Amino acid sequence: MAQAGTQTRFPGVMVHPSAYVDEPVEIGAGTKIWHFVHILPGCVIGRDVTFGQNVMAGPNVRIGNGCKIQNNVSIYEGIELEDYVFCGPSCVFTNVFNPRAAVSRKDEFRKTLVKTGATIGANATIVSGVTIGEFAFIGAGAVVTRDVAPHALMVGSPARRTGWMSRAGEKLGPDLVCPRTGERYRLAGTHQLSLAG
Repeated sequence: MAQAGTQTRFPGVMVHPSAYVDEPVEIGAGTKIWHFVHILPGCVIGRDVTFGQNVMAGPNVRIGNGCKIQNNVSIYEGIELEDYVFCGPSCVFTNVFNPRAAVSRKDEFRKTLVKTGATIGANATIVSGVTIGEFAFIGAGAVVTRDVAPHALMVGSPARRTGWMSRAGEKLGPDLVCPRTGERYRLAGTHQLSLAG
């Protein structure tokens, strides 16, 4: 059962009775915390975030506004999600590069930053210490071992860029025009995409 008074601790936040929210944490209005979620101390969570079933966050993680974290995702210390990040079911974050059960490495947590609007597909793995750029799209099952450029479409193991994605989550063709919104993009060199004009 959730702790008594959870609803009054966080006005405007929906916390399922099976969830646990430790102290101290900050949670913005409109956030929904579903079955069997555990929020550990020191977390700062924005507005309108959705935590699916069996999610664990913390301690001391920052999650921006409008993020959607699907079932069975753990967000460990050292990981930061900016606004409107989508984490698909059972995607995996690591926080130590070379873990061993018999060796304590809690002082070696590496910062992982997922920037605004990025999508991480189901069962993808994000190795600690990388930055995923704005509106990047990590395909299901991909293994990300290095930084990802904004708007990059990454697939495979290890993940490689196979295309570009629009802000609306549409794959861009050779004309670099979003088929959903009509927004035009341009390449700056071979590894950087941005909105045209």
